[in-house]
Amino acid sequence: MRIFELVRVCVFGGAVAAASAAGTDSALAFDDKVFDEAGGVKAESNPWAVFQFGYSAYKSGHKDQAAEAYRYAAENGQIGATWKLARMYASGDGVARDDYEAFKFFSEIVEQDVEPGSRDESYVSDALVALAGYLKTGIPGTPVHANPVAAQEYYMRAAATYRNPSAQYEMGNMFLKGEGGVKASVRQAGRWFQLAAEKGHAGAQATLGNLLFQSGRVVRGLAMMTAALERASPADQPWIRGMQEEAFSLAGEADRRTAIALAQDILGKGSNSQ
Repeated sequence: MRIFELVRVCVFGGAVAAASAAGTDSALAFDDKVFDEAGGVKAESNPWAVFQFGYSAYKSGHKDQAAEAYRYAAENGQIGATWKLARMYASGDGVARDDYEAFKFFSEIVEQDVEPGSRDESYVSDALVALAGYLKTGIPGTPVHANPVAAQEYYMRAAATYRNPSAQYEMGNMFLKGEGGVKASVRQAGRWFQLAAEKGHAGAQATLGNLLFQSGRVVRGLAMMTAALERASPADQPWIRGMQEEAFSLAGEADRRTAIALAQDILGKGSNSQ
């Protein structure tokens, strides 16, 4: 592990431990103020206060209490609580995984009248991407069937209105493959990949790098794929590594050396400009 990563892990670990300890105290101290003897949230509780309690309970490991608190807060207008519930059901985090239940909560969020730039923007943006993901493939055994065109519309809304990098990346893929009712266009795909790459999206950076490599911009393409591999999540590393290694095997030694140096520059400056 690199030194700066070790330091970051140690600092982050200490912060999480401190936050968890504080969250436990908060949850225990607030428990009797939020829940009645039957285990439900007390009537007339302040939704924002209940949402805060849910967050503390979640961080301290009391996810059953967190879910109950989030549900009450969501029913009383807290969009952040609705988002937390959706994410819990989507991943089976503290509740039984239920993609359809998550879909319904995400749908509630995108129906809200939230202006770009507002404090709730990130919830709507993420919910749009989540709904689009469900609509791409459908949810077996539910009324949600695969609908690539509807998925594209959700991705486009998130990409254009809220500038969501994940949505911009997905739009790039749709234009690259001609999916979701759009006509295949490498130019349009590259535009969306570029927007996402500028926000640090590793998948977009790698795919754009591959497009540049294939178009003859060998060094720049190799550099972007190499930088993307360094930034990628564990889930994305295998396919990015395969793409990068294939390109490296086709490049000359001089281009490889130059690309590695440029990748370090990209990583150091955080720049994806072409």
